[in-house]
Amino acid sequence: MNADPAVSSFPSSLDGLLNPRTVAVIGASDDPLRIGGRPLAYMRSQGFTGALYPVNPNRASVQGLAAFPSIAALPETPDVAIVAVSAHLAPQAVADLGARGTRAAIVFSAGFAEMGDEGVLLERQLVSAARRGGVRLLGPNSLGVLNPRIGFYGSFTSVVEMGFPAAGRVAIASQSGAYGSHILGIARRNGIGISACVMTGNECDITLGDVIQSFVDDDATDVIAVYSEGIRDGAGLLCALDAARQARKPVVMMKVGTSTLGSAAAQSHTASIAGNDAVTDAVLADHGVVRATSTEHMLDVARLATRRIFPVNNALGVITVSGGAGVIVSDAADKVGLPMPAMPHAAQQRLKALIPFASPRNPVDCTAQFMNDLTVAGQFTRAVVEDGNYPSILGFFTYTVGADSIAEGLRVQLKAVRDAHPDRLLVLSILASPERVAQYEADGFPVFEDPARAVRAIDAMGRFGAAFARVPGRPAPRVPPLLLPARTPSEVEAKALLSTIGVAVVPEHLCTTPAAAVDAAQSLSFPVVMKIVSPDILHKSEMGGVLLGVSSADAVREGFALLMERASSAAPDARIDGVLVARQVSDGVECILGIQNDPVFGPVAMFGLGGIFVEVMQDVVLKKCPFGEDVAEQMIRSIRGAPLLLGARGKPPVDVRALAVMLSRLSVFAHQAGPRLRAVDLNPVFAMPEGQGAYAADAVIDVDGHVGGEDAADGLAGRAAAQPAPRS
Repeated sequence: MNADPAVSSFPSSLDGLLNPRTVAVIGASDDPLRIGGRPLAYMRSQGFTGALYPVNPNRASVQGLAAFPSIAALPETPDVAIVAVSAHLAPQAVADLGARGTRAAIVFSAGFAEMGDEGVLLERQLVSAARRGGVRLLGPNSLGVLNPRIGFYGSFTSVVEMGFPAAGRVAIASQSGAYGSHILGIARRNGIGISACVMTGNECDITLGDVIQSFVDDDATDVIAVYSEGIRDGAGLLCALDAARQARKPVVMMKVGTSTLGSAAAQSHTASIAGNDAVTDAVLADHGVVRATSTEHMLDVARLATRRIFPVNNALGVITVSGGAGVIVSDAADKVGLPMPAMPHAAQQRLKALIPFASPRNPVDCTAQFMNDLTVAGQFTRAVVEDGNYPSILGFFTYTVGADSIAEGLRVQLKAVRDAHPDRLLVLSILASPERVAQYEADGFPVFEDPARAVRAIDAMGRFGAAFARVPGRPAPRVPPLLLPARTPSEVEAKALLSTIGVAVVPEHLCTTPAAAVDAAQSLSFPVVMKIVSPDILHKSEMGGVLLGVSSADAVREGFALLMERASSAAPDARIDGVLVARQVSDGVECILGIQNDPVFGPVAMFGLGGIFVEVMQDVVLKKCPFGEDVAEQMIRSIRGAPLLLGARGKPPVDVRALAVMLSRLSVFAHQAGPRLRAVDLNPVFAMPEGQGAYAADAVIDVDGHVGGEDAADGLAGRAAAQPAPRS
């Protein structure tokens, strides 16, 4: 929430919202099935030990509790109030709560910003009342808060009629109340204990970032699961995610709205900005978040993360009784990039001696032969753990665990290995009765029926481990602050601006006459490149405004006339500054460096190989600005096409350090430039052989609100949005 001079003290802690001792229900109903009645009924049935104060001017009692005619008549100030009145009454209720000293309110009421312009005005009144009274607001249009640990059910969700959640160590934050309740119900069905569940609704004040921070501060929470439709406060969210990473609390997020249709639905449902999904993916990964692909995936990750084992350099060893399952696991691991190195040769030979027809490489297949001697399963599993030394181990024992003739003996063998190696992530894929599964879970084995699901969850633990172990990069370089021009600059102006922050450009001259162009070409040596220069023509190649390989004085004169003619025909109203004559570079590798000013997270840098590699191969990496040269170099080396920069097929490596310096300085410039900078596009940048630098051959700086800017920003954003799996 923005600062308001009318508020002298605004509470930052949400502890009273999550762990209240006194709760008021404004608009309380005697009917336990109505929205204003459900919270009271739930809390009474679940043994909430705090004080409950129904507020209803029309009743002396509500559900057997003494009722009060107004907020002012309450016998004490509630820690949190549930507002369950119609939308037009909610602002006054919040104002009365502020006057009473209440510091948090859960607003069930709907009919605010999600309903259009009239609702937006009403929501502003609600926020204004909260600011004046120093009240933190959850909602409006919120399904509320649940804390099973203390029996607090500040919610009207009906999912609890299927069963109240067990107390546990996983906290859930959801923008959607209905889907948050859906997640809650699946979690309960899968035996996942909950420390708290908060459903934020419209987020007129309390955002996802605020809720995540409250979970970071909550000692009863180990794992944070998030469902997001749109991110309203990017900076606040990232601060909370950083705090979670530093506290070693894993965050798994299901961020929806990735499609055009999905994004539109998210905005209408939560009045939020969905943002660019490729940017979201990269930024979240950089802040230690594992992004879930489905509800099932999110809860698999959350459940496994409660084991608190997060390998830093993850690798998977597999013990299986089925060759087919070994293939499934190998395919799943390859898909997510989880390494499965082979067992040491000596260990393979020893296992072969035990079962000659076993396949001991990795996956290690002991075959069904172990049924004749259950100690074989223990020996093979111990070999995978101790000789293979894998941080993570998956054991596929399928239905054999469910057979009474095998189950108990196999359990003894596996538990002995588990007990000897508590630091390893030992996961089982089995098919057995709930009672038998519970035994293995109690022994310390996370259990999955589907081995591919187990692999995806195991991979997430390694990603958390790597994020927790990450050390801060070197500081970003100092770059002189630059004042953006009042309008979108021409190519020449853009290059001049970038040169002041240390971005090297290809030698070139701006010429206004054919004779000057000939002199420039001769000074640079043939062949040269000729380009039309206009602040109104940013995409020159599309209208034939670029000539390559111009190799004589006559060709320069003809080219000058041709470019002027094409510009006049394609853009008759464009301002023409002249023709740029530049040295033609032929011995460098083409790269693209860019900036996209994301509406949620601010400026994000992009790096990739230029030409067809960015347009066709879609091989780019994204990173939130600003960052240092070490991070820039990591970005450069992370793309799939990095071998082309590092000396593939006998070619000399390019000057990676020069590229990194340019990319890092560009990131600082973008960070300092502010919201008027929409995009920067350096394409191509020629990465020369090692020690010879890197040079921008073309530059676009798109300044907000000026001619041609939208096309440039959309072009760069479109390239980023096309990336299926950006890395950071």
